[in-house]
Amino acid sequence: MPVTEQAAESLAALLRRLRADAGLTQEELASAAGLSPRSISDLERGLHATSRRDTARLLADALNLTGGQRAVFEATALGRGNGAGPLVPAPEAALARSVAATTPRLPRDIKEFTGRDADLARLTAAVAEDGGVVEVCAIDGMAGVGKSVFTIHAAHLLQDSFPDGQIYLSLNAHLPGHLPVDPADAIVGLLIATGVPRHQIPDDLAARSALWRAHVAGKRMLLLLDDAAGHEQVRPLLPGTPGSLVLITSRRNLTALDGATSICLETMPPEQAAALLIRLADRPGLDPADPAIAVINALCGYLPLAIAMMARQLRHHPAWTTESLASYLAAARGRLQLMHAENLSVAAAFDMSYQDLTDEQQRMFRRLGLNPGTDIDAYAAAALDASTPDVARLRLDELFDHHLLTEHASGRYRMHDLIKEHARALAETEGAEERDAAVGRLVRYYVRATEAAGHYFNRRQVRAVESSFELPALGTVDDAAAWTEAERGNVHAIVDLAAQRGWSDPALAIVTSVSGFLRTYGHWINMRTLHMTALEAARQAGDRRGEISILANLGVVQRLTADYSALVATLNRALKLCVQQQDSAGQARALVGLSRAQQITADFRTATSTAKRALDLSIQAGELLGQADALKEVGRVQLLTADYAGARSSHSRALELYRSLDHPFGEASSLRYLGSTYQDPRDFPVAAGCFADAMEMCRRLNDRLGLAFTLSYLGVSQHLVGHDRAAASRSLTEALALHREFGHRFGLAEALISLGDLNADSDPVAAREYYRQALALASEISASYQQALALEGIGTMDLTAAGGPAAQALLRRAREIYRRMGSPRYRQIDQLLGDG
Repeated sequence: MPVTEQAAESLAALLRRLRADAGLTQEELASAAGLSPRSISDLERGLHATSRRDTARLLADALNLTGGQRAVFEATALGRGNGAGPLVPAPEAALARSVAATTPRLPRDIKEFTGRDADLARLTAAVAEDGGVVEVCAIDGMAGVGKSVFTIHAAHLLQDSFPDGQIYLSLNAHLPGHLPVDPADAIVGLLIATGVPRHQIPDDLAARSALWRAHVAGKRMLLLLDDAAGHEQVRPLLPGTPGSLVLITSRRNLTALDGATSICLETMPPEQAAALLIRLADRPGLDPADPAIAVINALCGYLPLAIAMMARQLRHHPAWTTESLASYLAAARGRLQLMHAENLSVAAAFDMSYQDLTDEQQRMFRRLGLNPGTDIDAYAAAALDASTPDVARLRLDELFDHHLLTEHASGRYRMHDLIKEHARALAETEGAEERDAAVGRLVRYYVRATEAAGHYFNRRQVRAVESSFELPALGTVDDAAAWTEAERGNVHAIVDLAAQRGWSDPALAIVTSVSGFLRTYGHWINMRTLHMTALEAARQAGDRRGEISILANLGVVQRLTADYSALVATLNRALKLCVQQQDSAGQARALVGLSRAQQITADFRTATSTAKRALDLSIQAGELLGQADALKEVGRVQLLTADYAGARSSHSRALELYRSLDHPFGEASSLRYLGSTYQDPRDFPVAAGCFADAMEMCRRLNDRLGLAFTLSYLGVSQHLVGHDRAAASRSLTEALALHREFGHRFGLAEALISLGDLNADSDPVAAREYYRQALALASEISASYQQALALEGIGTMDLTAAGGPAAQALLRRAREIYRRMGSPRYRQIDQLLGDG
């Protein structure tokens, strides 16, 4: 090849370029050349303008340099170029670039290769299949995930099956300082690497591609195309006849390559990440079970490039410990700035992917960095980007193709932690006004979307919010439930962000909207956390009415989790605020909650008085929903005190009100209580009808906790009227399972007591165990009435079986609770003990 003078290029710049073309790190080049990493680093930093002859020879061998390219390198290394510049092969600069990236053998395998067993197995299995076509395997993944290392390792494992040669070609899609290799230039490199003289190579791309395919027809070759920009760059390079294998790496998903096997490399599992860090750190005594190693890898996002950089930090800083590195990394304001090694960095790798994007794609990428949630769909992304869901969906798919996003569920996209940190840093370069506007749109979108979904689950009306945002399909309760479940983590993040920024109104609106779903589906811990955040936001803003609303919902979750002392304090605080605000409807709502708590922990007389005060206030305020809620609590106490006629009247009135308000949750609860008022066996068909209607409504509403209570009351009714013991057992057993599923301790205690009653005569051993479990639960949550029922059950069985002081003591404890609470059941115990 002729050699002429070219523009000056220092040894440092030339060595950096050639090493990058070969796909080697400084340490890998040093190892291949038998030199120290410090020597390579000093040369690339320009500390030495020339090198010794033997050093130049060793480097040329390690870089697989031949012909004129080798002569240019060695002349530059020895300072024999024209002036300061080296000699460069010069018929075409592009040709020199592509030839430099093409070698007729594979790069050196990495001895520290770790893990990826499943991906290797899939690749080798795909190659083993005889499909009668050129085998093409496209290995894609995000920057830094280890695509090149994996593919080179796989190529070394497979090379014996391709005796006609192996070729490595770097296509330079993301090589700093280089343009992606043009397909026409790439084919020149391939042809020259396989022995075709330069003067026989035509100028036209199609002709070059045809010559390449003819040249390799019938051969069994392995072609490794590294760092492809896209399918257009790769397709002209593919052989045309079967027998060869083409391995392609790309940050993009090359789905347009027909028939290609696609393997997407994900980040490493924790155990493989630990093994990689330990191997690369090369320090004795490192333990994969070391918690600090787990922290380092987690903060690296299990990304191999980042892990390798942290391993090198440990390797080159003997005084550092894993604990000190983990602490340093955890405390750093910008993890990406710490993850660098020589001239490599995670941020630089990500930035090369970012530079590939169009302006619109870059804007979407930056704005996704502002999303506080864990993932995003096209509707939320459209709000961030001030576009439409169709446009946002297209942008998300494009970022997915560039492996800047993953699609972990259909239509839901997620960023790797380090990529998101990079996107957030890029977003910081924009104006604060533009960032705030994007975040504000996202928050308002969630206000509107949660209001639309919450309509199906909330027991009280949620205020409608006017908005121009396009929403996902939420036409059914199942649609709304699926969307809200998928968005739960994002909702928490959005509420936290709104609260931190002092946006109390949207924070309260979102929490109020999702509370019904969280209540219905048993996400009670999430519900409590959200309401505590919203409560603090309301207090910081001095929003007393907002605080009242949040306190009422907080009381609901405290009741569901059996935190009765906190419940009473919460509702008393709400009651005090309502009095100050002259909010009669709010007072009534707080009193309804207090009545329910008093039925469990205090006494029935107080609970009745509280419920009737709530009813009077609701009537004064003209609040029909408040009247229905208060009547329901009056009726509950009447049931507990055996006033069945009064309970029937109260629940019937409540049922009418709920129906007039089109309130299905209230209607279902009133129906199950109404069914329980029919105690005469002759009335069982009426009771059964009430329970059946309640269960149908609960199933339609996906209200599984309501279904549990309905089944429990149905089982009690089936037992009391002697209808069908087996049916009663099935109802109660199903109720018990549902309460266990929710972890609802009060409901569990009730169902266990009912099962104890059902089995007391037929299976006393089982009955005693049911009562024992119920007593433990009731005592744990301070549910006094349920404690008494369990004590009565055990005491009655013991008294019947053997009598004695122990049984009498249990019954007397139960009688004392009944008397204190105002339950007429104490008379039954008087009769048993002969004290009447």
